[in-house]
Amino acid sequence: MAARILDGKSVAMQIRAEVKRDVEEEQKRTGLAPQLAAVLVGDDPASHVYVRNKIEACREAGLRSQEIRIAADAPESEVLAAVKRLNDDGDVDGILVQLPLPRHVNRVKVLLTIDPAKDVDGLHVINAGRLALKLDGLVPCTPAGVIELLERQGLAIAGQHAVIIGRSEIVGRPLAALLLHRDATVTICHSKTRDLEGLASEADILIAAIGQPAFVRGEHVRPGAVVIDVGINRVTDLALVKDVYGADSPRVAQVQDRGFTLMGDVHWRQASEKASWITPVPGGIGPLTIACLLRNTVRAARLRREPAAWA
Repeated sequence: MAARILDGKSVAMQIRAEVKRDVEEEQKRTGLAPQLAAVLVGDDPASHVYVRNKIEACREAGLRSQEIRIAADAPESEVLAAVKRLNDDGDVDGILVQLPLPRHVNRVKVLLTIDPAKDVDGLHVINAGRLALKLDGLVPCTPAGVIELLERQGLAIAGQHAVIIGRSEIVGRPLAALLLHRDATVTICHSKTRDLEGLASEADILIAAIGQPAFVRGEHVRPGAVVIDVGINRVTDLALVKDVYGADSPRVAQVQDRGFTLMGDVHWRQASEKASWITPVPGGIGPLTIACLLRNTVRAARLRREPAAWA
């Protein structure tokens, strides 16, 4: 069996086209396009790339955006003050604090400082609670992207056994809630799970979000399963790349030329031989995460202007 590719890029472009239409409607109705503010603390190269990509995506969708940069050694109080200023700014509809934060900055404290109505990452406890109760709100972007991909591809969720490897508050837990809302049976696995291989191999939908390159191998995959790879890892190990993609893969040349390639949490060759559908890395869930962030920004603008929608 050769797995078919779940093309996250094409679905993301559909969502972004919808967002662009929504932005135009919102601008006609209110006179202003919604605005996203991104807070970037420190000098992490990957974070700079992610924020730059998000700002560019806003521009393409017609959204306004601003970037607030804070030095890596700035005190936590400066980060909190920046978030509070954005909370109070009526011209800002969505606030994104790029993670990870420097070690001396309390991530939870910062996230809980964001106005829940502007929390476009959907990580505030208010939004987490609304998700748990199946109320309208702002949903974390990566889990929302996974659901969009499954539904727009016409893949069944109701009645399916979904196994999620990874229990983070950013992906695993909210994704479990979204799948439960759609009548899947959900198992969450993690580092303390016994017989993880056995549980994973029972999944109709297997989702890897553990942050370990090529962790999910052929023995984890039930024949015919749908495999969703949320992981994205910077890999420099040439032997691992050859094992996962094959010695003649362009990924090998990437490592040789630039010193690294991007790899998911799933062993590509082994999983592709057993799965019915599989997401690539990159080009799978990543583009959907950004598309859902744009959609959340428009949704946040509407919810702020129509408070009754939160009732």
